[in-house]
Amino acid sequence: MKIIPLYTQIRTYCPCLANRVGIAIDLPSLDAVSALQTPAVYVVPLADLTSPGTTQNATSSTIRDRFEVALLLDASNPQQALDQLHDLRAEVWRALVGFKPGAEYNPIQYDGGELVSLNATRLLYRLRFFAEFQLGRNLPSQPAETWHERELDGLPSFTGVTVRVDAIDPADPNLQRPGPDGRLELTFSGELKQ
Repeated sequence: MKIIPLYTQIRTYCPCLANRVGIAIDLPSLDAVSALQTPAVYVVPLADLTSPGTTQNATSSTIRDRFEVALLLDASNPQQALDQLHDLRAEVWRALVGFKPGAEYNPIQYDGGELVSLNATRLLYRLRFFAEFQLGRNLPSQPAETWHERELDGLPSFTGVTVRVDAIDPADPNLQRPGPDGRLELTFSGELKQ
């Protein structure tokens, strides 16, 4: 998932942060040092998870893109920091839960949160979120998203079919029984026009 839409959404809809929103690669580095004043929020990409495909003749699966929002607060007054955490957490929920980070995604959902660290000066709390999308197209007119779809796109178009029927009965007693006798009883063809 692209991080910039999440960053922009938080920056726009969390006024108490006064634009103290950043993007981070990992959470441990935030605990040690922060370039932003507190309170601050960092968007951190996590991972993606997939579920097994549900179709037998196509390759598609649901992908769950996960990310964190790390809340960094001044903890010199612990009671005040915890109250501020409560308010800031609710503001981030209002900005993200239900937001669609891209046309292919379902709305973002909240996946839980936890305290990462607390010392005499800083409180670091993480909120986990996810949004899901489908890997694999819905219509043949859409561009290929998987190798299987790319292979299918390379096949020649289906233009028609010829069916030849060799009926089992009546069977020729001079040939293997039971089974077709090798004589065609029916032949028909059909063409598809586009």
